[in-house]
Amino acid sequence: MVERFYPSAPEVILMRYVMLLLLLVGCGGPGQSTTSAEPKVAFVTNGVADFWILAGKGVEDASADLKIEASFHMPPDGLSDQKRIIEDLLVKGVQGIAVSPIDPANQTPFLNEVASRTKLITHDSDAPDSQRLCFVGVDNYEAGWMCGEVVKEAIPSGGRIAVFVGRLEQENARLRRQGMIDYLLGREADPTRYDEPGEKISGNGYEIVATLTDQFDMAKGKANVEDTLSAYGDLDCMVGLFAYNTPLILEALGQSGKLGKIKVVGFDEDERTLDGIRAGTVHATVVQDPYEYGALSIAVLKSLLSGDNTVIPPGGHLKVPAKVIGKDQVDEFQKDMLKKLGK
Repeated sequence: MVERFYPSAPEVILMRYVMLLLLLVGCGGPGQSTTSAEPKVAFVTNGVADFWILAGKGVEDASADLKIEASFHMPPDGLSDQKRIIEDLLVKGVQGIAVSPIDPANQTPFLNEVASRTKLITHDSDAPDSQRLCFVGVDNYEAGWMCGEVVKEAIPSGGRIAVFVGRLEQENARLRRQGMIDYLLGREADPTRYDEPGEKISGNGYEIVATLTDQFDMAKGKANVEDTLSAYGDLDCMVGLFAYNTPLILEALGQSGKLGKIKVVGFDEDERTLDGIRAGTVHATVVQDPYEYGALSIAVLKSLLSGDNTVIPPGGHLKVPAKVIGKDQVDEFQKDMLKKLGK
């Protein structure tokens, strides 16, 4: 039996305790209103996707609770747009930025410059070689390992698998994919390993026939699924590693008449993915907690700006647990998600 990488209870309790402590310290008395004297921070995503709506609500709620001015930004045009947004924020004198780096390897010099001018943390996807102060998010390799477990549950006898993702330049995408592959191939866990997409990847009864990227282009993402269906007539499973990939898989499968004939495993909590779980067309999905990404990032920045560096854990990773949502969990999970959105 392969060991699951679920976070321990102490890790979860510690994270919740840190959040509670930040709220208690950061909240002023009743009746206080936002003023221009409040610190200004910003939360920057890696693109435009429904996934970030929950994060935006977390930013909004934390901003109100902690009496801090926080702005929320989704770059529509990739790396250059993300850089432009951050540069504009620096010109405006923002005192803290939480960002999901699009291409950390090539962004490191820029991120280091940002870190020299403001409090910089990362969320969702890390830039570990940069001078960011900490990373808020799931352990993406562990989350990928969990995804591999779900794939094995869906096709326990092995099979051919196609993987769809926005970008492999992002660390979170690489780690999720690698964790899934390592689990399926029966390897020892090793987050530093990387199987190139063009290589033959097979073992333990499983074969990864393709990994296709779309750069957050929805039309390209759907076309990738359609092209894969044409190229590989004997696929057993399709895996979407970004929130929007699974709905695109479902759409393409439905139009090709193959919905329900090929197993689908998802990532994140798009409503169409959750509907697919209920309908039985999605086996399960691995979810993060984007609301917590938003709320916790703002709380950490508030504490750092007040001079409290104790919020940064050893190793610099403030872990938010990932979990698997299947048919037995989907209703309760969605109820909680809608509650966070105020619906």
